[in-house]
Amino acid sequence: MSWIEALILGIVQGLTEYLPVSSSGHLQIGQHLLEVETGGLTFGIVVHVATVLSTIVILWKEIAWIFKGLFKWEGKLNMEQKYALNIIISMIPIGIVGLFFKDYIDAIFEGSLKVVGVCLLVTATLLALTHFYKPREREHISPLHAFIIGVAQCIAVLPGLSRSGSTIATGLLLGNGKKSLAQFSFLMVIPPILGEALIDFKHLFAPSAAYIVEHGEATQIPSIALIVGFLAAFISGCVACKWMISIVKQCKLIYFAIYCAIVGTLVFFI
Repeated sequence: MSWIEALILGIVQGLTEYLPVSSSGHLQIGQHLLEVETGGLTFGIVVHVATVLSTIVILWKEIAWIFKGLFKWEGKLNMEQKYALNIIISMIPIGIVGLFFKDYIDAIFEGSLKVVGVCLLVTATLLALTHFYKPREREHISPLHAFIIGVAQCIAVLPGLSRSGSTIATGLLLGNGKKSLAQFSFLMVIPPILGEALIDFKHLFAPSAAYIVEHGEATQIPSIALIVGFLAAFISGCVACKWMISIVKQCKLIYFAIYCAIVGTLVFFI
């Protein structure tokens, strides 16, 4: 992988992690079009950590607000503790799938552009529904809704099914307020993405991974390409995260539905 290819894929990862168009699907499409190997888990870990850091930078005030009130006890749960509890509840489905089924899902669906195409069309349908169905908005996200949004995030492990698109669309269809939903959607993905990166990082040191590297069956990525990919994903992630929060507040997801429908259809011709 050259630094230019890493730059392109890093930008793709950073933008599509937060825009509701599927980062995993676009990375597979990008790798196919560029005909490039990403060195197994290494590049994926680097760009995912970069996007998590971009979320922390953009939503730092909200994260600080949660931690400020997290350890205060006033006889009942305060707003910060309720918010943190909802994030924990939303993590339960993806935690179960990540720990017990992730390897099976990756083995079945990884590298399949047809699956990416189908899932992009599903993403388009979800986003389009938010344009036509607009229930009365609730001010706060309930624990039940947090769990349902977490289930949507869990299903979005399929390549081409957007994580942000699935969680935001599900939250909007449940009637949650646009203002708080985008921030919750982005904050709730920080622990799972970090957990996924840690699991993948552990796999790098597994005996099977060591065997592959030792026998020259893995593609080694130059350090400069990893650095460029990290910076590209971080900077583009900051831009996309801030932009997406504004878009959700204005509820202009229909344009992304059209985009996903077009790209999902084109994938079948690649």
